[in-house]
Amino acid sequence: MSSISITTITPTDKDELVLADEHTVDQGEKKSAGTRKGRTPATRAPASTKQAGTVSADAGKATESGSASSGGTKTEIVLKKLRSAKGATIAQLSEVTGWQAHSVRGFLSGTVRKKLGLPLSSEIGKDGLRRYRIADNT
Repeated sequence: MSSISITTITPTDKDELVLADEHTVDQGEKKSAGTRKGRTPATRAPASTKQAGTVSADAGKATESGSASSGGTKTEIVLKKLRSAKGATIAQLSEVTGWQAHSVRGFLSGTVRKKLGLPLSSEIGKDGLRRYRIADNT
């Protein structure tokens, strides 16, 4: 019978590798439920030691455009643009929010019309561009 030596290496805070665990397995031992075709299962470091993949809570907030970060939430910015006399095009809303066009259309349909219940109108202007605006209730 031959034996296999398995060594586990874990990263540290200082980007150094540390030898964490070493054990020997005889090939004649009975296979455990987690092995396939005689291979030993890979050993993983605990999730708490993995720091490279961590993301802060603020990382998800978009700060790509200056308007979005200084003018309030994206919802407030979009509603402000939609309440203007000229309204806004999908391209303008995409530029301000950093969203893709299909996400802007989904926001207009799902949030503005359905959740907020605002009267959203869509008109094609003389320039051939479709503009969306929140209609006056007067």
